[in-house]
Amino acid sequence: MRLFGASSARLAVACASVLTAVAGGAVAGGNAALGSTAGSAGTASASGSLVVHPAASNVHRVSMAPVPFSAAQCEAVFQIKCFVPDQVEAAYSLPALYRQGIKGKGRTIVIVDAFGSPTISDDLLQFDQYLGLGTPPLRIVKVGHGPAFNPGNGDMIGWADETTLDVEYAHAGAPAAKIVLVEVAKETVQSLALGVKYAVQHKLGDVISLSWGEPEQALGRQFVSAYSPIFSQAAKSRISVVVSSGDSGASGQDDNGNYYHHPVASWPATSPYVTAVGDTTLNLNASGTRNGLDTAWNDTYSADVNNFFFGDAGPNPLATGGAKSVDYGRPGYQKAVRTITGSQRGIPDISMSASCGVAVNVFETFTGGQGGWTASCGTSESAPMFAAIVALADQVAGRPLGLVNPALYTLAGKHAPGIVPVASGNNTVSFSGVTVHGYSVRHGYNLVTGLGSVNGKYLVPELAHSA
Repeated sequence: MRLFGASSARLAVACASVLTAVAGGAVAGGNAALGSTAGSAGTASASGSLVVHPAASNVHRVSMAPVPFSAAQCEAVFQIKCFVPDQVEAAYSLPALYRQGIKGKGRTIVIVDAFGSPTISDDLLQFDQYLGLGTPPLRIVKVGHGPAFNPGNGDMIGWADETTLDVEYAHAGAPAAKIVLVEVAKETVQSLALGVKYAVQHKLGDVISLSWGEPEQALGRQFVSAYSPIFSQAAKSRISVVVSSGDSGASGQDDNGNYYHHPVASWPATSPYVTAVGDTTLNLNASGTRNGLDTAWNDTYSADVNNFFFGDAGPNPLATGGAKSVDYGRPGYQKAVRTITGSQRGIPDISMSASCGVAVNVFETFTGGQGGWTASCGTSESAPMFAAIVALADQVAGRPLGLVNPALYTLAGKHAPGIVPVASGNNTVSFSGVTVHGYSVRHGYNLVTGLGSVNGKYLVPELAHSA
C-alpha cells in the first residue's frame, strides 16, 4: 500500500506492504485461488485473477530532501518520527553482530515484486554511499516481459516505492549479503507467486522476502491449494521465506477494494511453510536509543498520521495484520500456542518495526530529476528486516536454515533472550463507521505481534544453533 500526504513541507512518506486487491485480467497458465485444510473461503473473481497493487487514488508526489530527515524535523512538521538505518539496527542490537563480522556474507536475500524500479541500482548505490554501507551487491532478474516504466502510472510508482523499501532495508540489515530482485511482469497474485516459484526452482537465494499478499477469502480455496506447493518446496529446499502479515489490521480488502467487516488473514503469510512477520512501533528517543519495549503498530486512530497520509483525521485501517487462517490447520510448531490459535494456523509468527508514526528514510529517484530522501513505513520495512536477521543467522550457521518457525517457537518456549516481549496494543481497525474488532497483545503468543519482537544480538546465534 502506497500512501502519500500533502503538506507544505518537503517529505513523501510511503506505506508499503499488503496491497489493495481489485479484479484483474487473467494470467496465462494461472488460476486464482488458495486454500488448504479447514474453514470456508470465498471464491476468486470469475477471471481467475486478482491484481495486487498499491492504493493510488488521490495520490500525488511531493518534493524530497537531499539528506535524510531527522526525527526532530519530522516531529516538528508532521508530528511523526523518522529514523535512518543505523538507529533501527541499534534498536535490534545488530551492531554487536556487525562488529564480529556477522553481516550476511556468503548469503543471498531474494525479493519478489511487480515491475520493480527502473532506478533501484543507482538508488541503492546512493543509499549505501551516504550511509557508508559499501558497494551494493544487487542482481536483477526479470520474469516475463513487463511494460516500460510509466512515471504517470500510480501502480508502477507504488511498486517502485515498495521495491525501494524492500531492497534498501534488506541490505541495511545484512549489508554483506547479496540481494537478488525478482521483477515480475504483472501485478497479479499469480504472477508474484510464480516469481517465487522461479526463485525457488532456480535456487536464487537462501532467504526470500515478500511484502505483498491478499486475504484468503478474496483469493479462494482453489487458488490457495494450487499455489501452496511453492512454499512447501521452498522449505524442502532449505529456503527461508519471510512474508508480511498485512497492514490493514485485522481487516483486509476483497477483490472489489472493500474492507472485510470481520477478521481475515493474508496469504501467503498464512502458509505454514513461511515466517509471517507482523509489525511494531519502535519506542526510541530522538537519538535512536530505546526508551522501552515496542508496542503493536496501530495508527488507525492517530489523527496526526491519518491527516498526513489520508488528508483526514480518520480512522482509516493502518495497523499490523494478524488473525487465524481459514485455509490452513494449525502446524505442529504452534501446538504450544493452541489456546490462542485453536485448530488453525495463526499469524504473525514474529514482529519488527513498521509504524507510520516512526518512519524510516529511503533514497529514490525513479520519478525523475535528482530525486532524494523520503520516509517510508509499513510491512515492507519489517519483512525485509527480518529476512536480514535470517541471513545473518545463515552466515553464523554456515548453511541456509530453511523454515525457522519450529526454532522460533522452541526458543520462545524456553524464554530465550532473542525474542523480546511487546508491551501492549491491538490490531482493531475502523473505517466508514465500521469497527473490526481484532486481537490484543498478551503475554506470550498473540495474533497481533506473534511471539514478540527481536534482539538480534541473541536471536541470530540462537537461530543458527537451533534451526
